[in-house]
Amino acid sequence: MEWGSESGAVRRYRIGGERRDGPAAAPQLEREALAHEPLADACGGGGARMRKRSGEGSGGASRGAGTGLSEARATLGLALYLLALRALVQLSLQQLVVRRAAVGHRGEFDARQARNYLEHITSIGPRTTGSPENEILTVRYLLEQIKLIEVQSNSLHRISVDVQRPTGSFSIDFLGGFTSYYDNITNVVVKLEPSDGAQHAVLANCHFDSVANSPGASDDAVSCSVMLEVLRVLSTSSEALHHAVIFLFNGAEENVLQASHGFITQHPWASLIRAFINLEAAGVGGKELVFQTGPENPWLVQAYVSAAKHPFASVVAQEVFQSGIIPSDTDFRIYRDFGNIPGIDLAFIENGYIYHTKYDTADRILTDSIQRAGDNILAVLKYLATSDMLASSSKYQHGNMVFFDVLGLFVIAYPSRVGSIINYVVVMAVALYLGKKLLQPQNKTATYTKDFFCGLGITLISWFTSLVTVLIIAVFISLIGQSLSWYNHFYVSVCLYGTAAVAKIIFIHTLAKRFHYVNASDQYLGEVFFDVSLFVHCGFLTALTYQGLCSAFISTVWVAFPLLTKLCVHKDFKRHGAGGKFIAFYLLGMFIPYLYALYLIWAVFEMFTPILGRSGSEIPPDVVLASILAGCTMILSSYFINFIYLAKSTKRTMLTLTLVCTIAFLLVCSGTFFPYSSNPASPKPKRVFLQHMTRTFHDLDGHVVKRDSGIWINGFDYTGMSHITPHIPEINDTIRAHCEENAPLCGFPWYLPVHFLIRKNWYLPAPEVSPKEPAHFRLVSKEQTPWDSVKLTFEATGPSHMSFYVRTHKGSTLSQWSLGNGTPVTSKGGDYFVFYSHGLQASAWQFWIEVQVLEEQPEGVVTVAIAAHYLSGEDKRSSQLDALKEKFPDWTFPSAWVCTYHLFVF
Repeated sequence: MEWGSESGAVRRYRIGGERRDGPAAAPQLEREALAHEPLADACGGGGARMRKRSGEGSGGASRGAGTGLSEARATLGLALYLLALRALVQLSLQQLVVRRAAVGHRGEFDARQARNYLEHITSIGPRTTGSPENEILTVRYLLEQIKLIEVQSNSLHRISVDVQRPTGSFSIDFLGGFTSYYDNITNVVVKLEPSDGAQHAVLANCHFDSVANSPGASDDAVSCSVMLEVLRVLSTSSEALHHAVIFLFNGAEENVLQASHGFITQHPWASLIRAFINLEAAGVGGKELVFQTGPENPWLVQAYVSAAKHPFASVVAQEVFQSGIIPSDTDFRIYRDFGNIPGIDLAFIENGYIYHTKYDTADRILTDSIQRAGDNILAVLKYLATSDMLASSSKYQHGNMVFFDVLGLFVIAYPSRVGSIINYVVVMAVALYLGKKLLQPQNKTATYTKDFFCGLGITLISWFTSLVTVLIIAVFISLIGQSLSWYNHFYVSVCLYGTAAVAKIIFIHTLAKRFHYVNASDQYLGEVFFDVSLFVHCGFLTALTYQGLCSAFISTVWVAFPLLTKLCVHKDFKRHGAGGKFIAFYLLGMFIPYLYALYLIWAVFEMFTPILGRSGSEIPPDVVLASILAGCTMILSSYFINFIYLAKSTKRTMLTLTLVCTIAFLLVCSGTFFPYSSNPASPKPKRVFLQHMTRTFHDLDGHVVKRDSGIWINGFDYTGMSHITPHIPEINDTIRAHCEENAPLCGFPWYLPVHFLIRKNWYLPAPEVSPKEPAHFRLVSKEQTPWDSVKLTFEATGPSHMSFYVRTHKGSTLSQWSLGNGTPVTSKGGDYFVFYSHGLQASAWQFWIEVQVLEEQPEGVVTVAIAAHYLSGEDKRSSQLDALKEKFPDWTFPSAWVCTYHLFVF
């Protein structure tokens, strides 16, 4: 085998790991190669056999000159390459919008005016449904601003305003499944249309209510502020609209999408709507991501592509969100499922650490973020309101779209069926490329074929062991109580799990290079492992395309560009080996897949890292994050594995990675990195729910069998109360709450059915609560039906938020009820959960359930319970609750309220 220069002046041969010069070494080479034949048996032996280049075809030619890259230069080069790409990604993400709008300038969105709206809305304070702040003060402000806009509007347009107070019920499979009932909640609806009217409309939706104890600037007051400004700009425009634009300011989205359901199923203007844009938030500020479109209706994606000035969109986000991995939902689901209307879902995703907390204030949202969001929404709404397609949108349901932005500069979009064709063409190209090597006559390719499949096995082993290694570390960290150490210091996760994953991959391949591929050319092995990575990515591409996933385009990028790069640099690599010129061209060819991968990886961590701080007590966040980091490492290392074989050594690299991982591991185990932060510039609080409650349990005869009171404590992350106990010693494991086995949902007043996510609770004894407006619940009637069932009719009155729970006894089933579509929907665990809310001046809630009795039981046929949640007003507070809240450290966000719980057996 030739080594180095092709000039023939000096030939070098590798024999048993050392180099010998000159023609005289050739016979010795062949003798030692034969001596190494037994080594081939371990995995086909191809890598250990030595053959002369002449007449070897594809396999032999591949074993050409090796170079032996400098370890330091190779490692430094790859590190700088990835850092440079990361800097490009960061530069893209930090682009600021140049504010071109001047105050009062017609036709331009003015972020300063939108900020003025935002500050007025958030100054009202938390706006929970049913509170005066939400139902009166915010509605009054919105109507005042809409009236001012109407006065300024152009005579080409007509503005109509309606305040809707809907009542209704529906079931949904979100959070394991539950049923929702609402009464007299509030919607403010504005219709902007041509002066002579319109038969079709596009809807823009936001919500002005907020979760309890949060000013809700990003979720979702800023969206309503953007919509007010868009309404102003469109209404003053001299450009006529073809269709109406309906602006829905809904007042009960945080009550699990109730107001949007009331509008789309009951409002007379709903029949005009042909498409919608929903404005939401999963973070505070930054770019607004298009993370859902459709269903189908690719023309909507094209509308966004054509109109949006600052695009940020990904079909990957759509498929991840709709998979249910993220425990969240938006009004998009309501319009899609109950209105059968296609739409676009947008949300701010940055800085999710303070989403739904007291830190979600107007000053944290950059004016530039408001400007870019306003520019996009205005442009897309104007495009849709003048589109010929809107009137007959149902005719354009032609499947899904593949869409993704390129560093926020522009969006690439094409039909999924076209994507499938592209994907399979790329797969065929890889099949031809690899088939030429694998399917040639046996005597020419036996060595390459065996080496290829052995390399495939080694690669999969390296990835598997890498994943196992980081999971072992993550489980250990979780067991010793140091979970979430990276929550406030993300670089810790990279130093701990990222370095461990990379080190294990390098270690496995180094062992293979040293003990299996003893005499194989470095250059030859580099080519083999490039082909292995290409084959693996091609396998993912085939599987994703077969499953019909639009996200398969990522694998297309990771196959097509590396294959083109390989074909372009093959001759230079064959002649000169892995020199500087080859490496430069190779990295240049990998620029697009690696740049886009880092762009997506940023989005993944931007969304998932904050979510892991509110994902409940049952999912170890370190295991999730370690798995994601291991997966990212596998992807990013795939086309760099060949550098392990091209490099002279990997000892220093492995030593450095191991050292960094060990130091990070020891520091994490010692508790050096505290998970939370109260830093005013960048808070990362721990979320805790406190409910001061009084529970009353009744037996079949209506007698009280148990009554207790206390503060029920739920930590919303995996660490429980371990960090709180040093500050509040009374909250420790001695007061862990115990499940009431005979009661639905363990006998606790769950606000939402998240009991399967949070099973670690604490119950601190406290005096009874006595709200000024107590809840009342009574059985109105009990009827025996002709079909051997019992119909129970109930009536409830109480605060704006109540939860109703049902558990049937053995021998009984819940056959129907007056809620939702009439068919009872169970939550996880088999119990039934009904979420109830009302606005102001609501009537008593009356409903019935029908229990089919298959077998009479002495302890009754059904157990029901009702919890009343006081989320606003004077009844929300108690002196004990206030005193306990004061003890919590400043790096926590304790959201507190009063509630009562009553259980009955019938």
